[in-house]
Amino acid sequence: MTRNIRYSSVFAATVFALLCLNATLPTASARRMKETPSAIRVTPPAPVIDDTKRLAELAERRARVARAIGPKAILILFSAEPRVYTKDVDYPYRQENNFYYLTNLKQKDATLVLMPGNPRMPELLFLPRRNAVAENWNGRMYSAEEARQTSGIKDIWDAEANVSRPSDAGRQFEAFIKAIRARQPYTPPAEKIFFSANPSGPAADGYAPLFEALAKNEAGLYLLGSYAPNSDTREYRQEQRLAQEFTKAPDGFTLRDAWPIFTEMRLRKSPWELALLQQAIDISIEAHQRAQVFASQAKWEYEVDAEVAHTFKLRNADNWGYPDIVGCGPNATTLHYEEAQGPVTAGSLVLMDVGAEYGHYTADVTRTFPVNGKFSKEQAEVYQIVYEAQEAAARATRPGSSLGQVHAAALSTIKDGLLKLGLITDVNAITQYRIWFMHSTSHWLGMNVHDVGGSATLDAGMVFTNEPGIYIRPDALDNLPKTEANEKFIAAVRPAFEKYKGIGVRIEDDMLVTSEGCKWLSGALPRSIADIEGFIAKARREGVR
Repeated sequence: MTRNIRYSSVFAATVFALLCLNATLPTASARRMKETPSAIRVTPPAPVIDDTKRLAELAERRARVARAIGPKAILILFSAEPRVYTKDVDYPYRQENNFYYLTNLKQKDATLVLMPGNPRMPELLFLPRRNAVAENWNGRMYSAEEARQTSGIKDIWDAEANVSRPSDAGRQFEAFIKAIRARQPYTPPAEKIFFSANPSGPAADGYAPLFEALAKNEAGLYLLGSYAPNSDTREYRQEQRLAQEFTKAPDGFTLRDAWPIFTEMRLRKSPWELALLQQAIDISIEAHQRAQVFASQAKWEYEVDAEVAHTFKLRNADNWGYPDIVGCGPNATTLHYEEAQGPVTAGSLVLMDVGAEYGHYTADVTRTFPVNGKFSKEQAEVYQIVYEAQEAAARATRPGSSLGQVHAAALSTIKDGLLKLGLITDVNAITQYRIWFMHSTSHWLGMNVHDVGGSATLDAGMVFTNEPGIYIRPDALDNLPKTEANEKFIAAVRPAFEKYKGIGVRIEDDMLVTSEGCKWLSGALPRSIADIEGFIAKARREGVR
């Protein structure tokens, strides 16, 4: 996936369209899942995570954050706010990544507070009380016991959220914060304490280190980075509002950014995280293969995309990690083509960039394949360059290197290939190759399709994408500025352009950095020309015609 993900969801609508499609295409779509060709790699069973190990890892994550912020600070994480789709309809709820990373809770209207300097209550969770009326409409909420068993947090207070009056949500938290700012211990009424690590309730002396720091203006308040001025607040409006209050009256607190802490932690994946990510990748592999097998029967791109939606639901994916990209022919030259409304034509290539999300981790996998199962000479020439660029990027992957070096290795191969095809005249001219390859080769992958990491040096346990591409848009030369240099360039590359125009190729795999290099997490999905053609031929022979 080549861009920052937007928060949107057409997943349910896609599945509904698939059901309608099945009703109208009895000879193809309605039968295609009844028989699974043996060539298709069916998704393995979902990983089973031992509760004891899961709780231990969650506790260690919170402990690492606590060590990072120190005894003179507190960290506040809010659960994600629901997003409005239209009027009184919300998008499917998805928990904020870092809140989920520390709690495993998908409950809205919840707040986590870490206070490392308070040995009596270092972790505090504000949780909405179960509400029968709300559950009647929207399903079961966490009980306090379920939240404790899921997260391992031992101090849980009633958030006193009233789902029928959202303005009342969070009042216990607000009372707690007001008391802290006044350097006063806060203990809610007994009926508002669901669980306490101290049977007699939280002790006042536990706040001493924090209050002493406040008195000296040395206390820190850690929030996620979007509280900063002029930053994107679409996901972190609660942090923004709280930060504004503390900016007006700091009361001894200094606002600090929690993003670097989570970036450092989330970059290296634990075995548990890798198991969830691999499941997302495996679901995506099956979706890609089913779509490749079915493509020759499809008339429209959305029919191919329906295979993806069906497989994601069939294998219990949470959702997609980003909107599907399924483009045939010239549509494959648009990087973020999401419409899937074009025709599927024999002799064309289909570029599919689709990734499932499972357990809050997202895959990101792209394949480009021929509708009829066989690459033409021109298609194969472009494809092979991209394939070799991927191989070069993989060879450049090792602990101590950077994503910039990975990109440079792929780019060098792309430029040499473009020169050989006749699509550029100078490998050193930046303006030339960027007409055909205009994005970076890699980005971090994890809880987001473009995950935390920035310019970090590669190290074992990190996961990123390897996705070079070449896109020969039919109007590419027409859109160049009218300059003498460009006119000369156009004249030189015109013969090659006419030969290859309309071909778009991207190959993308998910890579795990290892101590010796890298592992292709999505390597089970055929990638070379011979393997793709062989898979499609075998699967179509075995599958429904």
